[in-house]
Amino acid sequence: MPQALIVYSTRTGETRNIAELIAEGLRFSAVEVTLKDVTEIKRETELAGFDIYVFGSSTYHGEMMDRMKTFLFLAERAELKGKIGGAFGSFGWSGEAAERIFNTMKNIYGMDMVSSPLMLKFSSIDGGIKVAQAYGKELAGKAV
Repeated sequence: MPQALIVYSTRTGETRNIAELIAEGLRFSAVEVTLKDVTEIKRETELAGFDIYVFGSSTYHGEMMDRMKTFLFLAERAELKGKIGGAFGSFGWSGEAAERIFNTMKNIYGMDMVSSPLMLKFSSIDGGIKVAQAYGKELAGKAV
């Protein structure tokens, strides 16, 4: 059974909600999921052993959360080249965080990314639940 790690940084809890919905989509596809707040990861060795990596942060004043920036430097040392990846985030006015995380994973880490980052204002409106679950299923589809 494929293993996925979802790491998120949230300000109001919305990014965590999106992470949980992506996890549901992965689980629907028979992927075992570990969900972690970015503050729970202290060493790059804690990122070992997963097939799929999904990182997300809310966008606040046009930037990703500082905790996620710090985490991305740590993850750079984790040998993620060729691993399946996805990025996501919640936002109020703009969605730069998800795009920057996605580009970091693709271009710096050399990961096998899904088609695009997932950006949602709110998980519970405009079909956000289904969209986030579908993103999890898309990630799982790359693992088979």
